[in-house]
Amino acid sequence: MESTFELLRQIEKENDIKKIPAEKYDELAEEIRRFLLEHISVTGGHLGSNLGAVELTMALHLSLQLPKDKIIWDVGHQSYTHKLLTGRREGFDNLRKYGGMSGFPKRKESDCDCFDTGHSSTSISAGLGMVMARDIRKEKHTIVSVIGDGSLTGGMAYEAMNNASKLDTNFIIILNDNNMSISENVGGVSQYLNNIRTAETYLDIKEGVYNRLMRSKTGEGLVETIRRAKSSVKHLVIPGMFFEDMGLTYLGPVDGHDVPAMLKVMKEAKRCKGAVIVHVMTQKGKGYAPAERHPARFHGAEPFEIETGLPKKTREKANYTDVFSTVMCKLGQRNDKIVAITAAMPDGTGLKRFHNMFPERFFDVGIAEEHAVTFAAGLAAGGMKPIVAIYSSFLQRAYDQILHDVCIQNMPVIFAIDRAGLVGSDGETHQGIFDLSFLSSIPNMQIMAPKNKWELSDMLKFAVDFEGPIAIRYPRGTAYDGLSEYREAISFGKSEMIYEERNTALLAVGSMVQTAVGVRDALKAEGMDCSLVNARFVKPIDEEMIRRLAKEHDLLVTMEENVLSGGFGEKVMEFVRAENLPCKVMPIALPDEYVEHGNVDILKKEVGIDEESIVERICSSQDRPKRREK
Repeated sequence: MESTFELLRQIEKENDIKKIPAEKYDELAEEIRRFLLEHISVTGGHLGSNLGAVELTMALHLSLQLPKDKIIWDVGHQSYTHKLLTGRREGFDNLRKYGGMSGFPKRKESDCDCFDTGHSSTSISAGLGMVMARDIRKEKHTIVSVIGDGSLTGGMAYEAMNNASKLDTNFIIILNDNNMSISENVGGVSQYLNNIRTAETYLDIKEGVYNRLMRSKTGEGLVETIRRAKSSVKHLVIPGMFFEDMGLTYLGPVDGHDVPAMLKVMKEAKRCKGAVIVHVMTQKGKGYAPAERHPARFHGAEPFEIETGLPKKTREKANYTDVFSTVMCKLGQRNDKIVAITAAMPDGTGLKRFHNMFPERFFDVGIAEEHAVTFAAGLAAGGMKPIVAIYSSFLQRAYDQILHDVCIQNMPVIFAIDRAGLVGSDGETHQGIFDLSFLSSIPNMQIMAPKNKWELSDMLKFAVDFEGPIAIRYPRGTAYDGLSEYREAISFGKSEMIYEERNTALLAVGSMVQTAVGVRDALKAEGMDCSLVNARFVKPIDEEMIRRLAKEHDLLVTMEENVLSGGFGEKVMEFVRAENLPCKVMPIALPDEYVEHGNVDILKKEVGIDEESIVERICSSQDRPKRREK
């Protein structure tokens, strides 16, 4: 496979692309796309965004001198071509695998990755900071922030642009406009960019006048005069001129798949004194028909067949997102006050079916989690029952809004927290391992976690009837269908006893109940009695159950897929200590550190929350209880 990439093999380190003749740029772009397809179809990864950014990335590398010059990638999932052009070709064999190359920019991976990213709308802020650091240190290099049009729905981008408007030194912002975030873009920003894209009158005037002047004897002198006045021309032809009104110089739109055109506009951008935004139009999934037709499906792709674009493995069982999707539709039919909100993830959160059934009660606010939460609070204040479906990792971005706008007012907002716990290949920025901790610290917030797919359904129904803020967190992946015979009605703040014996008690939260079943079986095989409790509620914890367990158990083992600090285990330990109960607590949780990318099963073993590691810890612990005679 590798031998077919003749041009790519010539790129062994950063800046080697400059050795490629200009007439070979199209061929190189084709090789890069073929390379990405062949590798991502095996490993999985972010395909559509990378196929769309090939020529854009080539032009940046041709225009800049890395690592002296800096590129900050917003989100960063479109950085695969950047990694190829900086000598990391061999790393794609282990892309997103444990111990392998990350799917996002990582400073520890290369000097050409100047800033770690993973969430959206951050690149302009980071780039502006690097510009100021450059100027303070009196250095001379170019800083480029690349941001997608989907990320422009995030308010942080506007805070940064507002600040950048004051610059009197060069700072280049590339707006990679493919009309997509993950799903199709929504809102006023998308409409504004559509207006620019279709303003052919302006583009024709600009190109025609420029070309005619440059052919005349006096043309070169006039071009600079016109450049100074062109803001007025744009105001005549393109309504709003939002970016220039903010104080940013606007260049474009330019075809992001035309390398010579990109090189030309980059040369102009580097001459600008101040912040300049280069509007680049690209196509997500470019060059691969299935990804062009279904860009959302190929945003984050599992291994697939190149010929058809179909996944290599088909899902036989429903995952938790599927269950949530089905229950939401049923709840929507029964209760016309229920509304659903997502932040650019209708497919990922399972709300697409709800949208199709109840379009007037579905709201995709774009990549704007802070707005989503306060918007939900407003809906609740207006008498509706909002359900906000957001990935755990992204909900972190709305902490202040949860605290200030929802919980202080005790608004009945339901948070459906998808991808809670370890999510695997996307790594540190996407692991949902902090939500129990940061939500537990907020007064009025209640938190539940289902043990299986039926309990997720029951918890959603319970939450709809609950008067106040409440969160349900559930993991990525196949929904557990075991313990179906245990479906005791949910009562606020109460856990569920599944197996009651003596000596050792396992108190498991959500996804860890399935693991606890295996741990109990292994302990039983060792001749140890073991009780198993489904915690159900992380806040409030079931104090009555803990007192009950302490009477017949020497060791309480708490199990959660969350960091230890601020989690369920800490709450149980604190209660046992405060009540001076006659038992010890062994918390099984994630270490208080960031967990890198890799297969979830490997990660669980690495951090010690897999079945085997837990059994070994219980059996070898000095705190292991002595068996009592019955």
